[in-house]
Order: sequence, then C-alpha cells, then structure tokens
Amino acid sequence: MQGVNRPTLFLLAGSLLLTPGSAWAAAQETAPQPVTATAPPDAQPKPPATNADQEGAPSPTLPPVSVPVPVDYPPLPVLSEADAREEATRLNSAFRHEVPVALKVPTVRKEAWIALAQKQLEQASFLLDRPQVIIVVDRNPAVQRLCLMLAIPNSSDWQVIGSTKVSTGTTGRKFYYITPTGVFENTADILGYRALGTKNENGIMGNGVKGMRVWDFGWQWAEKGWLPSREKGQIRLEMHATDPVYLESRLGHTASEGCIRIPAALNVFIDKHGLIDAAYEQAAAVDIRYRALLRKDRTPSSLAGSAVVVVDTSDMPEVMNVNTADAKAVTHKTARNG
Repeated sequence: MQGVNRPTLFLLAGSLLLTPGSAWAAAQETAPQPVTATAPPDAQPKPPATNADQEGAPSPTLPPVSVPVPVDYPPLPVLSEADAREEATRLNSAFRHEVPVALKVPTVRKEAWIALAQKQLEQASFLLDRPQVIIVVDRNPAVQRLCLMLAIPNSSDWQVIGSTKVSTGTTGRKFYYITPTGVFENTADILGYRALGTKNENGIMGNGVKGMRVWDFGWQWAEKGWLPSREKGQIRLEMHATDPVYLESRLGHTASEGCIRIPAALNVFIDKHGLIDAAYEQAAAVDIRYRALLRKDRTPSSLAGSAVVVVDTSDMPEVMNVNTADAKAVTHKTARNG
C-alpha cells in the first residue's frame, strides 16, 4: 500500500509531543488529499496514485509547528459502572435509531467476542483503566461483524451497544492482505482524514462519500492473502466507509485490501459520538488541526475510548453454528418507539 512520512515528534521539556503541520489548519470541508511518499521496505508496491480516494491511502504528512510547553491535556472522564451502563444504554437507543443496518448479537457470539478481545487486550498490554467503548471486529470470513461494546475493567460482563456487517481483507487477489488480529489504537500520533468522495478509475469511491471519516492505525504487518505461504508484508490499516452504490451492499463478506470497511451510517455514528476519539478530543483542546478534523456537531460520549480489537472466531464451531435467523438484521420501528 502507499505510504507517507509519519507525523513528526519532538522531545520538549522531557515530553514526547506530536506536532502536526499547517496542512490541517483548514476546516474539514477542505481537508487535503492523502499525500504519498516512501512506504516501509516491506510494504507491497501499488499502482501509481490517482487524484481519487484510495483504500489504504495513508493520512497526510504533518510538518512540525510550535507547540506550547507544557501541554496539559484535559483528563478523560471516569464513570462509575452504573453510570457507564446508563450511558451505554443511551448509546444503544441512539444506535437503533441512527444505524438502520444494525444486527442482533447472539449470546454465543457476544461471549466469544468478549473472551477473544480480552485476550488480545492482555497480550497488547492495553490498560483498560476506565469504562469505555471498545470496537470488536470479527474477521472470520463466515461472520464479518463489528460490535460496539462497553468494556468494564476487571469484568467480562461487557455490554453490547450495537453491531453491523463489515468487510475485512480477502484472499486470492494480488495485493490484497488478510486484516491482522490485534489491538489497534486511534491515537493522536496520527491525524486521520476525511474522504474526498472522488472516484477511482473504476468509478468507485474507495472511502465512501465526501466527509466520511477515515481512522488511520498506521503501518501494520499482515499476511499476503494471494500467497499460499501467507508471507507477511506491511499495510496501512484503516477503518472507513465504502462506495455506497457498488460496495456497501456487499458488506458481510471479505473484500477489502486489508482495511476494515464499515457502513456509512455506522461511520457517522462513531464519528458523531466520538466513540474512539478520546485522544483526539484531548489533542483538540490544544491543537486546531484536531478540532478541524472532528465534527462541529459532535456530541462526544463520556465512554469514548481509542481501541479497535480485531479477533477471529474461525476456530470456534459454536460461533459458526449460530442460527441464521438469530443473527439477521433488526427491524427498526422508529415510529412505534417514538
């Protein structure tokens, strides 16, 4: 995949600070197109870039600017378990109204996702020190689901907020990678971007319509899905919307080059409620570039987190045998619910 230089970091007054550049001083409507540069040596070469959104295109380069020292980020809210569950219930209600492609989550899948996510968090030494939203993605080709969950420290009693179909990396096509498992954080070390809504040579809007959010998790190792050896290379792992006409209806099947494709309604929901923007909200308090990227009409949740956890239930037959009717789309009756 194509790459860019990573954001410049400076050591000031003993602190490691991100110092993004003026390319993002403009408002999000005029957000710059991802800039291409030299990819890591192990990254798979791609065809020349066009003037269009491309799946896996890295975030813009962030030149250095002066940053006040010291930078005092506002603390993250820490809710009690009771208050956290109340907020999660509110988000669930909003999800059912705002995301019409929502799916039921069978108990067996919920339990499997929680167990696998907790294992990944432990292996990554991720500090779950406050109730927060965790996004769990199941890359199992037979499942292909995303679930927003309220994660409670030192507990397996996590609460489902909502779930939809997704598409992760596929096999059998050259330059298509298998989405890696693990914990991927949306940190202020990388400033993501918004889709331009432009089309590639095939008439596809790779990141969805203009304004859709692209969360950039940086360079990650992934298996090359077109090689029987499953040799690994580096990809730019991102989560983003997809073409609303040709590709969104195909969500639920592996299809991407390695990124996580999500429905447009879910993209807006996560973006509007700031569900993995905890670090961005802190950075926005002192840096205009983050304020420019975040929605002006956002209502960030006090449960905002930063982690996307990719798991794989392929080796769990109890998940594979879930009754299809039990996992079908929820029928929303907004009028009845008021």
